[in-house]
Amino acid sequence: MTDSAGGAIGEDSRLIVLGKLSAPFGVRGWIKVTSFTEPPEGILGYKDWSVVKNGSARTLEVLQGKAHGKFFVVQFDGIDDRDEAAKLTHAEIQVPRSQLPDSQDGYYWADLIGLNVVTKDGVELGVVDSMMETGANDVLVLKGDKDRLIPWIEGDVIVRVDLAGKSLTVDWDPEF
Repeated sequence: MTDSAGGAIGEDSRLIVLGKLSAPFGVRGWIKVTSFTEPPEGILGYKDWSVVKNGSARTLEVLQGKAHGKFFVVQFDGIDDRDEAAKLTHAEIQVPRSQLPDSQDGYYWADLIGLNVVTKDGVELGVVDSMMETGANDVLVLKGDKDRLIPWIEGDVIVRVDLAGKSLTVDWDPEF
């Protein structure tokens, strides 16, 4: 079943991790934020965050947010003191996929997780478990008959991304 945009129903409600809450900041309920967005300050553009810790989620409204040195700090509605903010330490920040702006590539890293990876010759290599950033280029982390790291080099290594077909085609030697 698909929605009017052609995506699977429920697909836009998937929660995407945008960052992490790290530690209380001051005594009035502010908390430090580590952003995974690009650019990092993009995380402050989302008003309602699903804050997930130890499998428990709650939605918090961001009242204020700002850059502070190399990190960001936010104040949530209903979190008024350091002790309450401390309870959120190490929680993930998530938002529904539908709230993300359109990507220039047509997909985000989170959309690649779970895709089946095959060589252009049809050899199955595994499933995308995660992505990681390196200095030179991003890297796919695959789980399969063996764990693999495949550089994200579009047009050279990455041949085709088929989100609808849940597959990713690569030009990669299966022996690596």
